[in-house]
Amino acid sequence: MLTKKGKYGLKAVVHLARLTPGTSALVADIAESNNIPKKFLDAILGELRNAGFLHSKKGKGGGYMLARPPETIIVGDIVRVLDGPLAPLPCASKTAYRPCEDCPNEDACAVRLMMLEVRESIARVLDRRNLAEMRDLPKDEMDSFVYHI
Repeated sequence: MLTKKGKYGLKAVVHLARLTPGTSALVADIAESNNIPKKFLDAILGELRNAGFLHSKKGKGGGYMLARPPETIIVGDIVRVLDGPLAPLPCASKTAYRPCEDCPNEDACAVRLMMLEVRESIARVLDRRNLAEMRDLPKDEMDSFVYHI
């Protein structure tokens, strides 16, 4: 499940992707426009900056901006930075695998096998879409997509 941190981070980078390239936005403006608590957003944007997705500038004309074109930023990479592995269970993770203590045979574990499929489905969507595509999703396309799943 996407946490609030992940959701707010995605909303913030989409906000930045909608700006004219090279333009920055203040944390307060991003927070207000997207109904995100400013203090929480400060921490999220700092993590995204540290991960190389954003640049920040202090002083007049300062704020946050994308560090590279939105077409080159994969949505799954942003989610992983903010929320960690995509797998719902550690035993189904590719990047943070840990066996379950209560599972004597993970190759025959129905829960693990289902969660591997869930992880692959999530990764297939998030890793094939970039920030520019997410930014450009029209509301009516998303509504029809959500209702036809």
